[in-house]
Amino acid sequence: MPRLKLRIQFDNLLLGPGKAELLERIAETGSISAAGRQMDMSYRRAWALVEEMNAAFREPLVQGARGGKGGGGALVTETGQQVLARYRHLLAAAEQAVAADVAALQALLRSDVSVGK
Repeated sequence: MPRLKLRIQFDNLLLGPGKAELLERIAETGSISAAGRQMDMSYRRAWALVEEMNAAFREPLVQGARGGKGGGGALVTETGQQVLARYRHLLAAAEQAVAADVAALQALLRSDVSVGK
């Protein structure tokens, strides 16, 4: 089954499936490090992506709390939730808009050839 990947390039940010998944996993786990681990991503890389997104938007998408005795954590803000919801809506709309063309392309593919990712 073909999948559509959507990347939106703004002047100061590339927003795509990886950052969207990171936001979702932070919302689920309450932790940037746990979200990164689930994605086989280093804590440093996950933090860098969060900082990149936070810097690009007027309001932060993720708020973090320092660790310590009670532990740290992270919260996807209301703005972060809005960004994620709009990205998912755009993806669904794009998939619907191109479904017939994707099906037509798929019909032209050879069925005896295995294609890698």
